Amino acid sequence: MNDSIELNRRNWDERAPLHAASSDYEVDRFIADPAHLSEVVRFDLPRLGNIRGLRAVHLQCHIGTDTLSLARLGAQMSGLDFSSQSLVQARALAQKGGESIDYVEADVYAADKVLTPGSFDLVYTGIGALIWLPSIERWARTVAALLKPGGRLFLREGHPMLLAVNEDHQDKLVIEYPYFEREAPTVWDSDQTYVETPVSLTETVTHEWNHGLGEVISALLEHGLQITALVEHDSIPWEALPGQMVLNEDGEWSLDKDRWRLPLSYTLQAVKQR
Repeated sequence: MNDSIELNRRNWDERAPLHAASSDYEVDRFIADPAHLSEVVRFDLPRLGNIRGLRAVHLQCHIGTDTLSLARLGAQMSGLDFSSQSLVQARALAQKGGESIDYVEADVYAADKVLTPGSFDLVYTGIGALIWLPSIERWARTVAALLKPGGRLFLREGHPMLLAVNEDHQDKLVIEYPYFEREAPTVWDSDQTYVETPVSLTETVTHEWNHGLGEVISALLEHGLQITALVEHDSIPWEALPGQMVLNEDGEWSLDKDRWRLPLSYTLQAVKQR
């Protein structure tokens, strides 16, 4: 497991400057426009509600565009990531974007060792994060440890049903990958990242794990969180199934026909019981 996390860390260290330089992450716009928010956080707003004055932590924050967006909504933000190079970019963006954000380098499972346990009103986990974690139970334990009694988890994630689909089939939906969490990771080997860049990665191997929706809910319940909202969406921020999707006006991708066939992402909220 530690070897898997180290492989992924090296890959994300290499991705970070490429992502910061890409127009997809809109770094220049964040700097030029102090009111600009990421598309991810703009999508979350109707369910996120008013977070002004809350002490919040963004787990697996990457280069900090969503973290900065949450700070601009008035939250007192911390960000945590295991990639030192991602945090170099995140700190630079926060400074240039005019927000004070406390960034901490650590593995998610050690978050309550480097941040004060029981001190956060809000734990935010953005989309595309959980697949990099081998154990959803350990993640839920960390979330519970960080939250104050009455504090809230806000999670939007790619739907595990979508993540079980093989995207190489561009004319049909084919389930070929695990839906449930398995001890053995799904292993990928690619010199590409998900933004347009002429640079090829040298740290090409990554390990991923899917986590069934029931597994996520059960892990949170086990660690004393009460589920307060669960919404499944027919859209996702990236072209997850090339050749079968269309880009919507809000920057989200949906199936190009019969959107009812497959959930693409979900938003889950939970409150730590007092």
